[in-house]
Amino acid sequence: MALALSSPAFDANAEIPRPFTCDGADLSPPLSWGGVPAQAKSLVLIVDDPDAPDPAAPQMTWVHWVVYNLPPSATGLAQGQRSAELPPGALEGLNDWKQRGYRGPCPPRGRHRYFHKLYALDKTLPDLSSPTKPQVEAAMAGHIVDSVELVGTYQH
Repeated sequence: MALALSSPAFDANAEIPRPFTCDGADLSPPLSWGGVPAQAKSLVLIVDDPDAPDPAAPQMTWVHWVVYNLPPSATGLAQGQRSAELPPGALEGLNDWKQRGYRGPCPPRGRHRYFHKLYALDKTLPDLSSPTKPQVEAAMAGHIVDSVELVGTYQH
C-alpha cells in the first residue's frame, strides 16, 4: 500500500475552507494518512505555497508549516493542532513568518495552491533547533523512502 494523505476538510485540488486560512481562525486543517512503509523511522510534513506572491508571476515558495520526526505510528494531525499537542518526539521548524506552528493561506493576489507534503524517512532526524524548510530538506536528503502530497487552493 502506497503512502496516502487526505483531509476531511477539503478534497484534493479543491478550496481550503475559510477556518483554515487567515480570513478565518487560521487553524491547521485535520490531516490523515496511511500506508506508511514498514522501514519508516519518522515522518515529515511540509506545507507550502509555490505561487507566492502572485500565481501569474510566482517568485518564491512560501512556507506555512514544517513538522519533523513525527512517529511512523501516527495516523494524522487534528484540526487546530497545537505545537504542545504534537505526537511525542515530533518537532517543528520555522515557517516563513519565522514562527513555529501552522499559519494558513493568506494569498496577496489570485488563487494559490497549498501543498501538504508528507515524507516517510528511513531515519529519525536530529533536533535541528528551529530549522527552516531548506535545513529540514537537507537533513532528509537520501533518506526519503516514500512521499505523497495533498494540494488545496485558496483565494481571498
